[in-house]
Amino acid sequence: MANTAQARKRARQSVQRNKHNASLRSMLRTSIKRVRQAIEAGDKAVAADVFQKTTSVIDRIADKNIIHKNKAARHKSRLAAAIKALA
Repeated sequence: MANTAQARKRARQSVQRNKHNASLRSMLRTSIKRVRQAIEAGDKAVAADVFQKTTSVIDRIADKNIIHKNKAARHKSRLAAAIKALA
């Protein structure tokens, strides 16, 4: 357990930050799943629309260093390629 007031406060902040970051990560995963579901449904227009919203979510979360910027780029690239592959 933390011995100083500063360490106790940092422990409290850490718990709050962990909850917040977990929420953001969950939002990211959910938005990626929505794009994948739209791709599996085969509707290119809907998939492109959902992908545009998801791109915004991915970029925001990468800007906050919840995920690395290269991971964000990889997700966007793979989703875009999957949408493009729909005929």
